[in-house]
Amino acid sequence: MATAMKLSCWGGDWGLPSVHPECLVVMAYARFASAPVIVDVVDHSWMSPNGNGNLSVVPVLILEDTTIAQPVQILNFLRKKKYNADYDLSAKEGADTLAYIALLEEKLLPALLHVFWVDAENYSSMTRPWFASRIPFPLSLYLPGKMSRQALNRLLLTRGEPPLFRVGDVEAQIYKDAKECLNLLSHRLGNSQFFFGNTPTTLDAFVFGFLAPLYKVHFPKVQLQEHLKQLSNLCRFCDDILRSYFSQSVTGSAPVSQDAGDANLQKLTQLVNKESNLIEKMDDNLRRSPQLHPRKLSILKPTPTGDEKSSPQHLSP
Repeated sequence: MATAMKLSCWGGDWGLPSVHPECLVVMAYARFASAPVIVDVVDHSWMSPNGNGNLSVVPVLILEDTTIAQPVQILNFLRKKKYNADYDLSAKEGADTLAYIALLEEKLLPALLHVFWVDAENYSSMTRPWFASRIPFPLSLYLPGKMSRQALNRLLLTRGEPPLFRVGDVEAQIYKDAKECLNLLSHRLGNSQFFFGNTPTTLDAFVFGFLAPLYKVHFPKVQLQEHLKQLSNLCRFCDDILRSYFSQSVTGSAPVSQDAGDANLQKLTQLVNKESNLIEKMDDNLRRSPQLHPRKLSILKPTPTGDEKSSPQHLSP
């Protein structure tokens, strides 16, 4: 019997087993390859192995004393363990897989980071309340902001090239590239069930992981989401994978209407804002309170003794 592996990842909502794109990639591949993976929902990433609150901390795969992070490394590890979803691919199809994954990471991932973590309306109304509700207080007031800053820095480092230095300058280009990427994926998929026939592969796992959150999460600003929903074959692709491979994972919770979900998010946003305001008031009160000067310590002098050579010195004030 194969030894089960533990996959630490962020949890899910809106009918998704996880809202984190890279977690979804690994979860989907594990299902496609029939790997014995047990999902361990770790909704506070500083507790995961090597955890430090970074977006890249999860997913993490653990097998006995071996710990692997990053989707590509995890998938390579699963292949070495004979859980290979690409066994039937030709050399050309393998090369196409690498090319399309590079396209997703270059063109679509920056848009996902912007939609979730950089767009002010989406972040304040959806992303921050959702993640804060799953992170214990008081870290819930700190970690979402840190994750947002990391996403912004990542965008500026990868896309802030001359003459586009600020995120406002690159935003239009980011969404233009993402829409072109979605159009290309839609054309490549066509009427097929998966990208290389009737069997899902690594490419299907990556496309599903990147598209499903954009497709399912209820964002206030839906510019890129509306474009995706116009590509019916990509939406059908996501729905088929959720129904065929994750139906048991998402049926445990009762469906929530969009109005109810929006109302819950609004209440949660108000609660988090109240907590933030309370912390700020406490900081202001501390800064305004009278400060006592530190008390000076008396100089310590050696106590005279009869024979300083034979007995130790004692300190007295």
